[in-house]
Amino acid sequence: MSLAASTTAAETGAIASNGARKALQRHRIAETFTAWSLAGPALVFLVTLFFLPVFAVFAIALTDWQFGASTLSFVGFSNFKEVFADEGFRASFVNTILYVVIVVPGTIILGLAIALLIESGKSMRTFYRAIHFLPFMATLTAMAIAWEALLHPTIGLINQTLVTLGIPTANWLRDEDTVLSVLAAIGIWQNLGYAMVLFLAGLKSIPQDLYDAADIDGADMWLDRLRTVTLPMLGPVTMFVFIVVALRAFETFDTVQVLTQGGPGHSSEMLLYTLYRESFQYLRTGYGSSVAVVFLIIVVALTLIQARVMDKKVHYQ
Repeated sequence: MSLAASTTAAETGAIASNGARKALQRHRIAETFTAWSLAGPALVFLVTLFFLPVFAVFAIALTDWQFGASTLSFVGFSNFKEVFADEGFRASFVNTILYVVIVVPGTIILGLAIALLIESGKSMRTFYRAIHFLPFMATLTAMAIAWEALLHPTIGLINQTLVTLGIPTANWLRDEDTVLSVLAAIGIWQNLGYAMVLFLAGLKSIPQDLYDAADIDGADMWLDRLRTVTLPMLGPVTMFVFIVVALRAFETFDTVQVLTQGGPGHSSEMLLYTLYRESFQYLRTGYGSSVAVVFLIIVVALTLIQARVMDKKVHYQ
């Protein structure tokens, strides 16, 4: 009787254990199904809108296809060899790097300075925030047209003001010595409000206790407080602003298209404008696709390097 009862108990335990395993398997299957149901649409969009176009562009870059043509031939890496041998591409690459080097630090420094001024003010903060943020919200093409009128060599407001002050004028958009600097200044102006808003949010998140502790330790001057508290605590915001503004600077197209068309010569031509010109003006789609691939590699590589270098210097709370 005892043996039978023991056998029955063992069988019952085995059945219960088997049922638990099946229940666990059903639970895992349900979790997997739920996870793929939630991630599936985003994954489909990611593959459809990013990976497939990148693959298609790379495939076209290996051909001599021209936009609208019904035939094409496989040319291997000939387009890429032509890209790196092209003086126009090298000029646009150097211009783009110089533009980014000017726009990114300029935007961060001025954005932070304006944010500190607004935060230290006692009134009209909302008004100043709105005024500085408007350029970021405006259509850049329309703003570029306004800048074209302001920079006109004879009737533009900027040159008219310089004449009144007795300062020499310039043909800002047709002079190789000034055109890239002018485009960079417009880029800083356009991104300034975005950086300012993010820095204002970062300043709001800094605990007042840290400033009180800095005062006790003798860092009661604004420069000491900025160096020991504000800048370290704004590290994550600064890194985010740096990466976003750098990406926007690399993607500059509107101002070049409206104001200079890459001229005079190649002095203001950017990588994205080179891609557009080769693909849609000259209809050299295969060559333009190779420019797009090189552009993508450059942007991804520099972004990863920036993030890696800056992440080591960022203080996270």
